[in-house]
Amino acid sequence: MTMNLGDSVTVHMKASPEEVWDLVSDVTRIGEFSPETFEARWTRGSTGPEVGAHFKGHVKRNGVGPVYWTLCRVDRCEPGRQFEFTVIVGDRDVNTWGYRIEPADDGVDVTEYFQLAGNPLLKLYWGALGWARGRTNREGMRTTLERIRDVVESGSSST
Repeated sequence: MTMNLGDSVTVHMKASPEEVWDLVSDVTRIGEFSPETFEARWTRGSTGPEVGAHFKGHVKRNGVGPVYWTLCRVDRCEPGRQFEFTVIVGDRDVNTWGYRIEPADDGVDVTEYFQLAGNPLLKLYWGALGWARGRTNREGMRTTLERIRDVVESGSSST
Protein backbone atom coordinates (compact mmCIF):
# COMPACT_ATOMS: atom_id res chain seq x y z
CA MET A 1 0.00 0.00 0.00
CA THR A 2 1.34 3.42 -0.97
CA MET A 3 0.97 6.23 1.57
CA ASN A 4 -0.54 9.43 0.18
CA LEU A 5 1.70 12.25 1.42
CA GLY A 6 -0.50 15.07 0.13
CA ASP A 7 -3.98 16.41 -0.47
CA SER A 8 -5.90 19.06 -2.39
CA VAL A 9 -8.94 21.33 -2.19
CA THR A 10 -10.87 22.80 -5.14
CA VAL A 11 -13.03 25.94 -5.07
CA HIS A 12 -15.04 27.35 -8.00
CA MET A 13 -14.53 31.05 -8.74
CA LYS A 14 -16.39 33.38 -11.08
CA ALA A 15 -13.21 34.86 -12.53
CA SER A 16 -10.85 34.49 -15.45
CA PRO A 17 -7.85 32.17 -15.26
CA GLU A 18 -5.58 35.21 -15.59
CA GLU A 19 -7.16 37.04 -12.63
CA VAL A 20 -6.67 34.05 -10.36
CA TRP A 21 -3.17 33.31 -11.63
CA ASP A 22 -2.11 36.91 -11.00
CA LEU A 23 -3.04 36.46 -7.32
CA VAL A 24 -1.64 32.99 -6.66
CA SER A 25 1.65 33.74 -8.43
CA ASP A 26 2.21 37.05 -6.60
CA VAL A 27 3.78 35.62 -3.45
CA THR A 28 3.97 39.11 -1.91
CA ARG A 29 0.17 38.94 -1.48
CA ILE A 30 0.05 35.55 0.32
CA GLY A 31 -0.53 37.24 3.68
CA GLU A 32 -3.95 38.37 2.43
CA PHE A 33 -5.05 34.80 1.84
CA SER A 34 -3.17 32.20 3.89
CA PRO A 35 -4.01 31.50 7.54
CA GLU A 36 -0.38 30.42 8.18
CA THR A 37 1.95 32.31 5.82
CA PHE A 38 1.52 35.95 6.73
CA GLU A 39 4.10 37.46 4.36
CA ALA A 40 6.51 36.51 1.61
CA ARG A 41 9.15 38.24 -0.47
CA TRP A 42 11.17 37.40 -3.53
CA THR A 43 14.81 36.59 -2.74
CA ARG A 44 18.10 35.49 -4.31
CA GLY A 45 17.69 38.10 -7.06
CA SER A 46 14.17 37.00 -8.05
CA THR A 47 11.61 39.73 -8.68
CA GLY A 48 8.57 37.81 -9.85
CA PRO A 49 7.13 34.45 -10.82
CA GLU A 50 9.26 32.32 -13.14
CA VAL A 51 10.65 28.80 -13.01
CA GLY A 52 13.70 28.80 -10.76
CA ALA A 53 12.75 31.98 -8.90
CA HIS A 54 13.15 31.93 -5.10
CA PHE A 55 11.13 33.50 -2.33
CA LYS A 56 10.91 33.30 1.43
CA GLY A 57 7.65 32.80 3.25
CA HIS A 58 7.12 33.93 6.84
CA VAL A 59 5.05 31.24 8.51
CA LYS A 60 3.16 31.11 11.79
CA ARG A 61 2.60 27.37 12.14
CA ASN A 62 -1.05 26.46 12.75
CA GLY A 63 -1.76 30.20 12.98
CA VAL A 64 -0.24 30.31 16.49
CA GLY A 65 3.43 29.41 16.22
CA PRO A 66 6.25 28.74 16.08
CA VAL A 67 7.12 31.52 13.62
CA TYR A 68 9.84 30.92 11.02
CA TRP A 69 10.96 31.69 7.44
CA THR A 70 10.93 29.06 4.69
CA LEU A 71 12.90 29.16 1.44
CA CYS A 72 10.88 28.24 -1.64
CA ARG A 73 11.71 27.62 -5.31
CA VAL A 74 9.22 28.07 -8.15
CA ASP A 75 9.02 24.82 -10.15
CA ARG A 76 6.03 25.43 -12.44
CA CYS A 77 4.90 28.76 -13.75
CA GLU A 78 2.27 28.61 -16.49
CA PRO A 79 0.28 31.87 -16.63
CA GLY A 80 -3.44 31.22 -16.33
CA ARG A 81 -2.90 27.51 -15.62
CA GLN A 82 -0.51 26.52 -12.83
CA PHE A 83 1.83 27.92 -10.18
CA GLU A 84 3.87 25.49 -8.09
CA PHE A 85 6.71 25.86 -5.62
CA THR A 86 8.81 23.65 -3.38
CA VAL A 87 9.75 24.37 0.23
CA ILE A 88 13.46 23.74 0.80
CA VAL A 89 15.11 23.03 4.16
CA GLY A 90 18.90 23.04 3.97
CA ASP A 91 19.52 21.40 0.62
CA ARG A 92 16.43 19.14 0.70
CA ASP A 93 13.07 19.51 -1.00
CA VAL A 94 10.52 19.00 1.76
CA ASN A 95 7.07 19.92 0.47
CA THR A 96 5.57 21.04 -2.82
CA TRP A 97 2.59 23.41 -2.94
CA GLY A 98 0.71 24.55 -5.98
CA TYR A 99 -2.38 25.90 -7.67
CA ARG A 100 -4.08 24.50 -10.78
CA ILE A 101 -6.56 26.71 -12.59
CA GLU A 102 -9.06 25.07 -14.95
CA PRO A 103 -11.85 26.76 -16.91
CA ALA A 104 -15.27 25.56 -15.74
CA ASP A 105 -18.80 26.80 -16.41
CA ASP A 106 -18.96 30.53 -15.59
CA GLY A 107 -15.39 30.82 -14.29
CA VAL A 108 -12.63 28.54 -13.07
CA ASP A 109 -12.06 25.67 -10.69
CA VAL A 110 -8.96 26.44 -8.62
CA THR A 111 -7.22 23.58 -6.87
CA GLU A 112 -4.62 24.16 -4.20
CA TYR A 113 -2.53 21.10 -3.40
CA PHE A 114 0.49 19.95 -1.42
CA GLN A 115 2.72 16.90 -1.62
CA LEU A 116 5.38 15.99 0.92
CA ALA A 117 8.68 14.68 -0.40
CA GLY A 118 8.84 10.90 -0.03
CA ASN A 119 11.87 10.66 2.25
CA PRO A 120 11.70 8.24 5.21
CA LEU A 121 11.56 10.93 7.92
CA LEU A 122 8.59 12.67 6.28
CA LYS A 123 6.85 9.32 5.76
CA LEU A 124 7.27 8.58 9.47
CA TYR A 125 5.97 12.05 10.41
CA TRP A 126 2.97 11.73 8.10
CA GLY A 127 2.21 8.22 9.32
CA ALA A 128 2.11 9.43 12.93
CA LEU A 129 0.69 12.95 12.62
CA GLY A 130 -0.63 13.16 9.07
CA TRP A 131 -4.26 12.91 10.20
CA ALA A 132 -3.94 16.15 12.22
CA ARG A 133 -1.65 18.07 9.89
CA GLY A 134 -3.66 16.93 6.88
CA ARG A 135 -6.84 18.34 8.41
CA THR A 136 -5.06 21.62 9.19
CA ASN A 137 -3.70 21.81 5.64
CA ARG A 138 -7.13 21.10 4.09
CA GLU A 139 -8.77 23.79 6.25
CA GLY A 140 -5.96 26.22 5.41
CA MET A 141 -6.20 25.53 1.67
CA ARG A 142 -9.97 26.02 1.75
CA THR A 143 -9.57 29.30 3.68
CA THR A 144 -6.90 30.49 1.25
CA LEU A 145 -9.00 29.66 -1.81
CA GLU A 146 -12.16 31.21 -0.35
CA ARG A 147 -10.28 34.43 0.40
CA ILE A 148 -8.90 34.49 -3.15
CA ARG A 149 -12.42 33.85 -4.47
CA ASP A 150 -13.78 36.74 -2.41
CA VAL A 151 -11.17 39.09 -3.87
CA VAL A 152 -11.57 38.08 -7.52
CA GLU A 153 -15.37 37.96 -7.36
CA SER A 154 -15.53 41.41 -5.73
CA GLY A 155 -13.49 42.87 -8.57
CA SER A 156 -10.79 44.17 -6.22
CA SER A 157 -7.96 41.83 -7.25
CA SER A 158 -5.57 44.56 -8.40
CA THR A 159 -3.19 46.02 -5.86
